[in-house]
Amino acid sequence: MAAPEESVVHGSTARPSDLPSVDQLLRGDAASALLATHGRTLVVTEARALLDGLRQRAIAGRLPLAEVDATQLAEALAARVDRRLAPRMRGVLNLTGTVIHTNLGRAVLADAALQRLLTVMASPNNLEYDLLSGGRGDRDSLIEDLLCTITGAEAATVVNNNAAAVLLTIAALARDREVIVSRGELVEIGGAFRMPDVMASAGALMVEVGTTNRTHPADYERAITERTGLVMKVHTSNYAVQGFTAAVDEKTLAGIAHARGVPLATDLGSGSLVDLANYGLPREPLPQEMLAAGCDVVTFSGDKLLGGPQAGLIVGSKAAVGRIRKYPMKRALRMSKLPLAALEATLMLYLRPERLAQDLPTLRLLTRPAEAIRELARALQPAVAAAVAPRFTVEVVALLGQIGSGSLPVERLPSAGLALAPAGTAKKGTGTALEALATALRGLPLPVIGRIAEDRLLLDLRCLEDSGPFVDQLPLLRERLS
Repeated sequence: MAAPEESVVHGSTARPSDLPSVDQLLRGDAASALLATHGRTLVVTEARALLDGLRQRAIAGRLPLAEVDATQLAEALAARVDRRLAPRMRGVLNLTGTVIHTNLGRAVLADAALQRLLTVMASPNNLEYDLLSGGRGDRDSLIEDLLCTITGAEAATVVNNNAAAVLLTIAALARDREVIVSRGELVEIGGAFRMPDVMASAGALMVEVGTTNRTHPADYERAITERTGLVMKVHTSNYAVQGFTAAVDEKTLAGIAHARGVPLATDLGSGSLVDLANYGLPREPLPQEMLAAGCDVVTFSGDKLLGGPQAGLIVGSKAAVGRIRKYPMKRALRMSKLPLAALEATLMLYLRPERLAQDLPTLRLLTRPAEAIRELARALQPAVAAAVAPRFTVEVVALLGQIGSGSLPVERLPSAGLALAPAGTAKKGTGTALEALATALRGLPLPVIGRIAEDRLLLDLRCLEDSGPFVDQLPLLRERLS
């Protein structure tokens, strides 16, 4: 059998017999320190995995002898332990231009919510304990009064996300009955939330009325029968039908439904609690408006325009919300103490509306002046250019961002940022170079997420309020690109 080829770099290759046993590896001072810090189970597991991998390379003749040096092995073991303990969910810098980014965790929590989380989690709390009576409490009571005060609802409850809120509402009010919905409102969000599937999962029979672009009051009137359990409106926040269109507003639809003794529910999805037009942003329907129009139930999200944690909020009449709260599925969908504490703190910010654009990160970022963002881009351009030179050029550019990938995705926000392009005029290899740059940015200790468009890597700076962590990583980026 021919001997393995000699390594060009290190001069020779290691054989399986050159590797220590697990016990031998763990006798060293460095390994002993790891054992003292992390315990035996984790360190032994990683030591075995390390040696198994090296052994396979040695058998294949691809293991440089230098890698079986005791110091190298100790460093490799320490690195494996660190990687195993490194969190999979990490903070990133969102420079995509989408403020409420579904894949990047949606809304950033306010400082008040973060502090509330720390306070609540540091000790036992009254999640389901009534401090006045000393008896069992109801976790809904922690936020119901706040939601009713803000929206004008008679009653309120919450579940773990808005899809759950819609599912629970339909199941509680119309299981084994018909739910009437306009054909133009059969939304799909993210490939997983499809209104027809939600109806079926809730045990209801969906009845479509109207057409894709036009639905009239008479369509609903003809569809309501003794089998009807619910009339449903769905706000199409993630797409728009334009041109020859018609839809029935909630006030008209409430009159039609209530005349036949049928409740009306509407899903707003995005969850704005203030008129965004007052801040120069596209207007979204408000829960308080839907309730005033006669809706019995309104559902919306907590982690989109509302600016809080993931949650599904349900507000409405005492009778309808009471049925929803008592439905058996409610317990399976309830919120835990962490998001509930964050939601309470976020909702309290709405009690001081004059400070909302300052205290709520989502609204603060959405209303950030474009000129202030351009000034930041001009200030950062020299440092970024130095970090990526000579392979890439950097220029300050005007950009158009998004409010959210699931909330008002077609609306554009004037913004500014940096455009990084491969140096030179040749188009060949541009895509590969930009992907390599994007990979390098994502590989930084605090990953930087931009977007590639028109043969450039764009870094939209709307969501970069503190540029310090970004600038501090530029020397490392230069090192990795060199």
